[in-house]
Amino acid sequence: MPKRSYVSSVRASAAAETRERIIAAGARLLRKDASIANFSLDVVAKAAGVTRLTVYNQFGSRRGLLEAVFDDIARQGGLFELADVMALPDPRAALDRVVAIFCTFWAHDPAIGGLNQAIATDPEFGNALVARNERRRELVTGLVTRITESRAAKRAMQDAVDLIFVLTSYPTFAALSPQRSTEEVCRLLQTACHAAVDASMADARAERKK
Repeated sequence: MPKRSYVSSVRASAAAETRERIIAAGARLLRKDASIANFSLDVVAKAAGVTRLTVYNQFGSRRGLLEAVFDDIARQGGLFELADVMALPDPRAALDRVVAIFCTFWAHDPAIGGLNQAIATDPEFGNALVARNERRRELVTGLVTRITESRAAKRAMQDAVDLIFVLTSYPTFAALSPQRSTEEVCRLLQTACHAAVDASMADARAERKK
């Protein structure tokens, strides 16, 4: 029995190493081409030195592989820190930190640009990215609600959430970054996000005075 357990452990370790090698190969391809147009199980398998069947058995589909690559890049880029940030007692400080985390993440890896192209060019994986982006909207909604303490009108709060959602997106970062450092983009977006929240509260105060 111990011998069988050892063999199973070795196989599991080998499978994990193969999975990591495939994910790394997929990320390299995205960095090289900055596009997912030529991204396929066959191409990634060749780059990783394994068979197409091995890639399929690990990830199930092209979408599954792309999601695994994105998750690995997210982990390395610090995106998983968001859970801890949401526990900060000051919601404005948390908002600043969220903006900083996303700016750092968008700048972290050239492969991110290729992955984000999928929203427009690859419906299957694009739908998965849209769903991931909606998690960012939920996060922003929670912070705006905490900052305004629900004193802003529903429409004004939604406007603030939508603006911050756009401001923290990859396309916004990509549009601003050619002329600015990541830190400069971060400060600019932090100011804009706070202005969006303050505007929603000002609108609520104006409505109450009518």
